[in-house]
Amino acid sequence: MKLFKKMSIGVIALAALTACTPTVNQVEDHEQTVKNPSEETADHLQENNDENKKDSDQAAKNNNEEKKKLPTLAETITKGENGKDVVTNPNDILVVANKERRLPSDYIPDDLAEPNVPFTFEEDVPKKLMRKEAAAALESLFNQAEKENIHILAQSGYRSYETQQAIFAYNAKRYGSEEEANKVSAYPGESEHQTGLSMDITSSSAEYQLVEAFGETKEGRWVAENAHKFGYIVRYQKGKEQITGYQYEPWHLRYVGIEAASHIYKQNMTLEEYLQ
Repeated sequence: MKLFKKMSIGVIALAALTACTPTVNQVEDHEQTVKNPSEETADHLQENNDENKKDSDQAAKNNNEEKKKLPTLAETITKGENGKDVVTNPNDILVVANKERRLPSDYIPDDLAEPNVPFTFEEDVPKKLMRKEAAAALESLFNQAEKENIHILAQSGYRSYETQQAIFAYNAKRYGSEEEANKVSAYPGESEHQTGLSMDITSSSAEYQLVEAFGETKEGRWVAENAHKFGYIVRYQKGKEQITGYQYEPWHLRYVGIEAASHIYKQNMTLEEYLQ
């Protein structure tokens, strides 16, 4: 009886062990249905990479489509007198007037308004005016500057074709030639001031003058770093003279809209480069 019991217990234990131990086939089947955790992680990362690539490709596509909507410089000119190009889009917020591209001599913006900002003078004269959208944006810029204890003043906005003629003639006489005068002032029709989208600004720390030293003042630095938030750019940048055709003018602000201004600021480019 004892022997039988031992054998019985041994048989039962062996049967139980056999029932609990998976066969080779069972192990292989299990491996086929359950992936290695590291493989699952790799697959997940690959899916994320694929999604990110799709998002990146879509963003690039959207950016290219936006660029296609912008008027290029070549598309916005017609030949004028003396071989100079005359712009055909003077009312466009992104219009470019420079030494190669003149505004029509009879162009006058039809929505000129006076921004409610402090000026360096009190007389009611045309150079206080700007196009309505630019004037509203300038008010926002000045209001924010004041909140941050930055005190700036406006100096010169809209400038008619006739006024440009008078200024250029004066400078040609002062400097001895039109060529020398053109280094500091624009030929009639080539000034951005005629667009009604520009404003020269200054401060007491610059002695209310339009000088390069303004760029080194507290006010000048603030404007350079914040103007784009209100749709403005410092139009004539240092180191970009060969592109703009004009010397560095930290006081000359040009309205182009917040989207364009932000892009131009972040990429450290000029309006010409933005539209090219």
